[in-house]
Amino acid sequence: MNLEEIKDLIKLVSKTGIGKVKIESEGFKISIDGGSNGSGEQPIIVQAPAQPFVAATPVAPVAAAPVATTPAAPVAAAESDDSKYVTIKSPMIGTFYRTPGPDKDPFVNVGSTIQVGSKLCIIEAMKTFNEIEAEISGKIVKVLVDNATPVDYDQPLFLVDPA
Repeated sequence: MNLEEIKDLIKLVSKTGIGKVKIESEGFKISIDGGSNGSGEQPIIVQAPAQPFVAATPVAPVAAAPVATTPAAPVAAAESDDSKYVTIKSPMIGTFYRTPGPDKDPFVNVGSTIQVGSKLCIIEAMKTFNEIEAEISGKIVKVLVDNATPVDYDQPLFLVDPA
């Protein structure tokens, strides 16, 4: 149905006093209520076709803003510095906790030396608290996750300098 056909249908309903008209066709529904709602206006409900609207005129693509090359150099340097570190990743989905309890000190801090088997954090999954242990020895360089935040499987948690 086009707009003119819808307008003609609305006029027909208002002139004849028909109570309600519902028309459904493929991907299109229209419902016209000819009854009075107290204000003298007739409520009209139109549901648009399920097909997406396509503009008749092509839209010109927006040119991308020029990218400055100077800030990229420090970022590349930072990435190369991180490449010498080992990333400890989350073995499961859950909530990350740095401490064994609310009033306790963190298992590890930046600068802490760890050994294989050292406790690093707790990840709570389905009301079960799982202690995560180190699989390498080294020094904690960076903690990548805030306390009591959700983590995904294989999400980086710590950067460790194995040297």
